[in-house]
Amino acid sequence: MGFSSFNTGYDWSRVQRYRDIATQHGGVLDFSVGSPIDPVPDSVRLALSEASTESNAHGYPATAGSRDLREAILHWFQNERGVDFTSIAADVVPTVGSKEAVALMASLLHCGDGDVIVQPRVSYPTYEIGTQLAGAKVLKVDEVSDVESWVHEPNVKAVWVNSPSNPTGEVLESAQLRSIVRAARSIGAIVLADECYARMDWRGAAKGSQLGATPCILDDEVCEGGAEGLLCLYSLSKQSNMAGYRTALIAGDAQLVAAMLRYRKQIGLIIPGPVQAAMAAGLKDVEGVRAQVERYRKRLHILAQALSDYGYDARMPQGGLYIWVRALSDDCWQDMQHLAELGIVPSPGEFYGDSRYLRFSTTASDESIATAAGRLSSNRA
Repeated sequence: MGFSSFNTGYDWSRVQRYRDIATQHGGVLDFSVGSPIDPVPDSVRLALSEASTESNAHGYPATAGSRDLREAILHWFQNERGVDFTSIAADVVPTVGSKEAVALMASLLHCGDGDVIVQPRVSYPTYEIGTQLAGAKVLKVDEVSDVESWVHEPNVKAVWVNSPSNPTGEVLESAQLRSIVRAARSIGAIVLADECYARMDWRGAAKGSQLGATPCILDDEVCEGGAEGLLCLYSLSKQSNMAGYRTALIAGDAQLVAAMLRYRKQIGLIIPGPVQAAMAAGLKDVEGVRAQVERYRKRLHILAQALSDYGYDARMPQGGLYIWVRALSDDCWQDMQHLAELGIVPSPGEFYGDSRYLRFSTTASDESIATAAGRLSSNRA
């Protein structure tokens, strides 16, 4: 495994100009970076504090995760996603946040020169960066669920799936995921499912106090009884506001996970012991997650309505915590300028593959959401 060069326009310094403009227009209401602003649950803070004096705090932690963490992950998948690791021959390894897992995935799977990795055309930019780092070729398609757009391409080694999508919020149904799995297996490709926003399901009965979940790539109905060739990524960054803790995981095909674990041990990609305890507590605290998900639901409704009133074609996403709207000018940077003059800063759609769009994150305070809604309402076209 070695690193090749990469190139990307995904550079947050390019947004600073608009924050500077917003500062001069009533203060910055920042909806660009999806960094949590709400506190972590009390259960997480208590677990971190208590673990700080345990042996796992001053000794080397287990790369594969402590017994408590592994059990918490297994129970979480069983109880919250309906996935039984034993029955599908799956295993899990914790990761130092989801971004390193995404960025290193192609390299850890030994993809390289001549190999092709499929991804959605509009998507999280680190998929492409990780493919480039491995020296492999990126193949972007409009819809990964349209398997005919990639299944006949030569040398496809892996396929990225993101549901709910960052940035669009699109959710793939079980039948769509099953079709992707079957197509990938037919050509010997691995399916990489980024499901970091799975607990933020805004469709139908999942609204309100009932905590829903979008379909999982490891669900028996999708994987048809086995995790072979499937890897699922999940994170506590948003559901428990633990982005700063760097708590995520890769679950799926036990043989693939075992191979990754061997590399991760040698590289030293290990979650600190006390943080492992905090991660386990976060997974067990279903009520804490429920409260946070409800916060995002309310913020999304308010912001989507305000953007719609202003003139954008904005609506509640199917899942996730972002609102993805087409720029009124059809140029994200031009709209960024206009919105900055209202003190509002989203992120440019160019970062995610389409410069005609904007992404608004709801990782902002209730006060910021309400203030932005007021400014949009009073300045509507």
